[in-house]
Amino acid sequence: MENETTAAHFHKLFDLILKTQVTNREGQLFSLEEGMTKAVQMISSLGPSSNKALLIGNGGSAAVASHMQNDLCKAAGVRAMVFNEPPLLTALTNDHGYESAFERLVELWAEANDLLIAISSSGRSENILRAARAAAKRQCQILTFSGFRSDNPLRSTGDINFYIASESYGAVEVAHTILMHSLTDRVMASMLAGKDTTAS
Repeated sequence: MENETTAAHFHKLFDLILKTQVTNREGQLFSLEEGMTKAVQMISSLGPSSNKALLIGNGGSAAVASHMQNDLCKAAGVRAMVFNEPPLLTALTNDHGYESAFERLVELWAEANDLLIAISSSGRSENILRAARAAAKRQCQILTFSGFRSDNPLRSTGDINFYIASESYGAVEVAHTILMHSLTDRVMASMLAGKDTTAS
């Protein structure tokens, strides 16, 4: 990237996002538009019900998870939570190991028909994979965002999986952030449209 212009860099990111691969658990391929529509439906199904979204990620992906949680709660009115509180997370990692920390929190909080949003640039983080398996056992919906290698195991755990074909942390995290912003905006728009229909 040393000799790459800013415009070329942004064009590359834009192209990467448009080429997002979307699959289900069986590996069936969907267009980006189909995948976004299905993901919006999954999030919107939580609506005013007792169900909620649980968002998990490590490092930069944890920041992306917190950002989406904020937007879901504030802008879309969807109940959502993250597991990034340092005292609890460090207590669990100290006593039980980092690999099981999110898994234990999913087992504590997840209920049937909740939605787990699992974010991992590599798609190989053991704590994310174990949490996804725990969510599946509790009959949660699962939405994943990953990157790096196309055969990463997180891609086969979600009902809908968004995959970015890049091994650059920055590119993958930016793409995930943009996809999640778009999802939140569309969920908010669909809920506002529903309110307008009810009002009429």
